[in-house]
Amino acid sequence: MALSKMVFPCFSYRSALCVLRSSKSRSPCCALAALRAAQISLSFITLTGAVLFKARPNYLWAASRMNPQPLVSVVTPAFNHAHFIRATIESVLSQDYPNIEYIVMDGGSTDNTSEMVAPYLDRVTYVSEKDRGQSHAINKGFAMACGSIVAWLNSDDLFLPGAISRAVAAFVEHPRAGVVYGEGYQIDLEGNVKGRFPHTQPFDLWRLTHMSDYILQQSVFFRKSALDAVGPIREDLHYIMDWDILIRLGKEFDFVYVPEYFGSLREYEATKTSLGGAKRAREIRHMLRTHTGKFLPEGYVVYGLEAYAAIWLGQIEAWPDFLRPVKRFVSRVVARLCYGFLGRVLTHAQGVYTDGWLGKTGHLMLRQGQGEIVFAGEVPDVPQSRGQRITIGSGGVTYADRELAPGPFEIRFQAPKAAAHRAVTFDIATSRTFVPGQISNSEDKRNLSLLLKRFAWVDSLGTPGLS
Repeated sequence: MALSKMVFPCFSYRSALCVLRSSKSRSPCCALAALRAAQISLSFITLTGAVLFKARPNYLWAASRMNPQPLVSVVTPAFNHAHFIRATIESVLSQDYPNIEYIVMDGGSTDNTSEMVAPYLDRVTYVSEKDRGQSHAINKGFAMACGSIVAWLNSDDLFLPGAISRAVAAFVEHPRAGVVYGEGYQIDLEGNVKGRFPHTQPFDLWRLTHMSDYILQQSVFFRKSALDAVGPIREDLHYIMDWDILIRLGKEFDFVYVPEYFGSLREYEATKTSLGGAKRAREIRHMLRTHTGKFLPEGYVVYGLEAYAAIWLGQIEAWPDFLRPVKRFVSRVVARLCYGFLGRVLTHAQGVYTDGWLGKTGHLMLRQGQGEIVFAGEVPDVPQSRGQRITIGSGGVTYADRELAPGPFEIRFQAPKAAAHRAVTFDIATSRTFVPGQISNSEDKRNLSLLLKRFAWVDSLGTPGLS
């Protein structure tokens, strides 16, 4: 054989390092087994130095199967956040989970960020170099990460005690899950809790894709293999890269919602989200158009109207003082119209309410998959619901049509063939509704049809909510 055709298998330094870190072995045998699991991570290199072939499958999956405490990699993108980063680092390193890899990707800060990180260098991988922005820093950190579970935590935000342990437990309980997320708090500049992040709810793919970024990024953990499957964080997005990656993952993988507090979002005037305004609204419009195919996605109506209302109210406030009475009147009218309308869109556009009730019609969405779908719920025992009929369709085709008696029900139907290749939206129609306020002392004026308890793939997570 000619020398130029000869190839030699060898482990890369990074591959071996990651396997050893992920095994966190209690004995040399465990580490050796982990390295053997990585044996197909080979680089075939010619004697002349030309790379002919390189394969690097997810050997960490094999290693984590042998380890009841898989390595969790946390990446913090940082730039000139010296005032906050120590608290961020402490919130990660003080976790009660024993197997954490922590990477801080500093985009070349000009403040004393490096001095704040220095005391932790025995436990933190610190990289300081210019990057192309936050998304690029996160992608570089994830490329370095060795963990089978990964997360990113911005340099002004916090993990709450026990967050990583709870996230790992959820992944262990649900081995098919691609994402785990929980509850979170909003905190002020000094770290004081302002309140619960108000939008978090059990997973609903339609709402996430079309209307609302209700998942707090500081509470999110990813299975690395799922993240690798859908591609990197989009570097062309400046404000909503977290929303975009969650939509992409939601269309292919199961999500697990854990109703416990995982993280805190620091809110102050200098944050990107606060300063985004109309530019952020335009980014939302373009991103949601890509995912929904709609010219005017519901999410753009909500976030765009919120942004422009703030701009308009600011412009009104700048009117001369002698117009003060007019300013107050116009401000009230603009605020009432804008926030009232976006509130109605948030509440009614989907036809499925956050407390599980369905209106006369509703929209639901499932990740790609094959097999049977289950729709379970309960028809209230009120006179207006007698003879209730439900129809479930997608793309103009009806997949279930059933009359329902009062009480619990479960409907199973075969998924559309298109669902094998992409996420599918289903339209739910009912024949009868009632208004709670008209039959009881309730102030609820919604038109409701039935209580939805589960809409999911039959072989999916089995957890309450929309899977």
